[in-house]
Amino acid sequence: MKPCVFIHTNHKQYIGAVVSMHSMRRNSKHADKFDVKLIELKDHMDIFGKYEGREYNRDNDTRTWLNEDLQSFTPLRFMPPELMGYEGRAVVVDPDVFAVGDVWELLARDMQGKAIMCRTRGNPPHFASSVMLLDCAKLKHWKVAEDFDKLFRREREYKTWMNLGYEDPSTIGLIEPEWNDFDKLTSRTKMIHNTRRRTQPWKSGLPVDFVPAENDPRNPLMLLSRLRRKLFGEYAFLGSYKEHPDERQTQLFFAYVKECLENGLLTEEIVKEHMAANHVRHDAFEVIKRTPPVEQVLARAA
Repeated sequence: MKPCVFIHTNHKQYIGAVVSMHSMRRNSKHADKFDVKLIELKDHMDIFGKYEGREYNRDNDTRTWLNEDLQSFTPLRFMPPELMGYEGRAVVVDPDVFAVGDVWELLARDMQGKAIMCRTRGNPPHFASSVMLLDCAKLKHWKVAEDFDKLFRREREYKTWMNLGYEDPSTIGLIEPEWNDFDKLTSRTKMIHNTRRRTQPWKSGLPVDFVPAENDPRNPLMLLSRLRRKLFGEYAFLGSYKEHPDERQTQLFFAYVKECLENGLLTEEIVKEHMAANHVRHDAFEVIKRTPPVEQVLARAA
């Protein structure tokens, strides 16, 4: 079985996922040695559909599961071992992660007996599961349907799961931050992750459709956010997505979109459908027209 790069997504981030898939193949000298596949929420509604509107524990508070939420795809990041029959290697990334370097370097690296490799983030640091290298044979305990159900039985907490808090830390190794560069594009970047949702380049100007972090009960703004959500609804008064502060990152994304349109991975009709659904900014084609080629954008990387 070939190693595989999986991009997990839902309908709201589908365009990003396709661009991510293109970037993985385009930037590898060994693209014939691995597969690239999407894991789409719509294909697993037998698991997720029945939980719509049900409450679960997140940030030590009650949240409502909504399959329409921007990030409803996140539990799918734990599905690759099942899809691989618990054999071989996989890399799994969020749909807002785009290759700049060669992902084969990650797939082929010495894992030193670890089951998972990823980077850390935050203070205090925690594991970032948004980009993971997986030894699938060592992850037979990952069963998404069962683990997802535990959220609603209050046997798991969402953030702890996402931060690999239920894994034995001795089974997790570290990769360089450049394999999951958070909104930073430099000459060292291997994968750029547009992780700040409010400034994702393809969302600028659209109404915000995600719930901000509420994980610090001492933060008065987060307490106000919880109150806002409970009184007025999940996305009330959240405003619009903003322009990314680094123009190069916007250009890189739309340079990849331009290539996807040229090679047929995307069509104008598909992009227009996602624009109409408020999944992609309404001036996308104007941005594409003024975007330089990928190599020119990367030549400007600091």
